[in-house]
Amino acid sequence: MSDQLKRRIGPVLLTLYGIGIMVGAGIYVLTGAAAGAAGVWAPLAFVLAAVVAVPTALSFCELSVRIPEAAADSSYIEKGLNRHALAVLVGWINIVAGTVAAAAVLRGGVGYLLALVDLPFVWAVIGLGAALTVVAIVGVVESLAFAAVLTLVEVLGLALVIGAGFSAEPVADWTLPAPAPHWAGIMTATVFAFFAYIGFDDMANMAEEARDPGRTMPRAILAALTVTGILYCLVALAAVRVVPQDVLGASERPLAIVWEAGTGRSGAFLSAIAVAAALNGVLAQIVMASRVLFGLGKRSRALAVFRSAHPRFGTPVLASLLVGVSVVGAAMTLPVATLAEFTSQALLIVFSLVNASLIALDRRERARGFDVAHWVPWLGLFACLAAFFGSFWG
Repeated sequence: MSDQLKRRIGPVLLTLYGIGIMVGAGIYVLTGAAAGAAGVWAPLAFVLAAVVAVPTALSFCELSVRIPEAAADSSYIEKGLNRHALAVLVGWINIVAGTVAAAAVLRGGVGYLLALVDLPFVWAVIGLGAALTVVAIVGVVESLAFAAVLTLVEVLGLALVIGAGFSAEPVADWTLPAPAPHWAGIMTATVFAFFAYIGFDDMANMAEEARDPGRTMPRAILAALTVTGILYCLVALAAVRVVPQDVLGASERPLAIVWEAGTGRSGAFLSAIAVAAALNGVLAQIVMASRVLFGLGKRSRALAVFRSAHPRFGTPVLASLLVGVSVVGAAMTLPVATLAEFTSQALLIVFSLVNASLIALDRRERARGFDVAHWVPWLGLFACLAAFFGSFWG
């Protein structure tokens, strides 16, 4: 066994990996939850979530170049804030959040799958979870190549939903004068929407496997966030335009409902695409969480057993197995919305600490490569804290 991961990832695969995480992280599942909370103002929630995400994503761009390591958040906090125990704690938060995020997406994907085939829920969760864990172990390039194919399928599905939503007659919720914004509901929806942007932090955890982190990381992170942000806003607009709020909020397969309402045709094929999106999201989170566990093995003696990569596959096998089993267990216990809300709130705190780490690093020395303005991490810090406390208001 080796204690080093192989640098095999280029910018295209990493960008598609990021898009796949974000698109697979809930847009097929959480559109309904966001619409149920914010009504016709759901698109605004996705915009607000992007406002929260962008400055923090820029901070991750700089930090992934300055400190290109697995367990990225922990590395940033240890080197920026000089707090070893806090760095290890944040690593565990990331592992739990990634596991819970994967469980949420797996549970939602199985919901779409069961609309197509008659399978026991438990066995569907176990089967898909086990298969994706095996793919994650086989190799990072193989995993990301498989994820890239699924990403293209996902984007095609979203494009079809957007087309259906904007070509059909709007419902009364859309044509009537818009009600005054219900800010408590919008803040709740923003937390759901922020869950759908999770991915740039996962990309940073792949820096130790990127061929040229200084060029690859910033380009891939910003490209992935731009593409997904545009898609999310268009999908949310299309959804609230053609489906009543109460129907969207109660649906386990909201985008299939949008397609059916917009075209009058069966959305079964869209359910199949949503399954592909879920597979992508789960695989991406297993890959990410296992890299964090691998990285923590460098910082904690108790976790040193996970600091080993397979000599042939170049992947952290034991860490991947532990994460895969945990994902399956979590997917069978909690509903999607609860899982998503917990993940978002945990990561908002982590992102606040990452922004604070960049502020501290900038006080000691400036970056030599990708360098964001001094105010960017401050904006990211305040935006994350505002979204975190706002989520309890909702």
